[in-house]
Amino acid sequence: MSIKFIQEEIIEEFGLLEGDMEMSINYLIELGEQLEAFPEIKRTDDFIVKGCQSKVWLFAELNENQVYFRADSNTLITKGLVSLLVRVLSSHSPEEILNDEIYFPEKIGMGRFIGSQRSNGFYAMIKQMKLYALALNLKQKI
Repeated sequence: MSIKFIQEEIIEEFGLLEGDMEMSINYLIELGEQLEAFPEIKRTDDFIVKGCQSKVWLFAELNENQVYFRADSNTLITKGLVSLLVRVLSSHSPEEILNDEIYFPEKIGMGRFIGSQRSNGFYAMIKQMKLYALALNLKQKI
């Protein structure tokens, strides 16, 4: 599935919630609970996303030209937010991750149910994921 297709799925899912803030937040928390367990050995400062108010750990691996992200957070809502990004960007080539636009946050009205601090952190997560994709892309060309 393409990055665009996955974003459209997320937009549709949040559309079913009809803009209800409480249901949207509860859904985010449920999504975070579904994240794959994060390896304790990677729960270090080296893997913390800079610019997030909460702690967010993130790393990426390349397997057969596909980037796979793993992430975790110490807060439920932020864990849900990063789970959306893992869902959208994992299993794609570095080029796709670097070139595709992330537009679902605006389409689901994410700004309504997360504050500006979390919003800044969310975009820091996207930036870090794109940096991982860039680094992995360069590494495989060496």
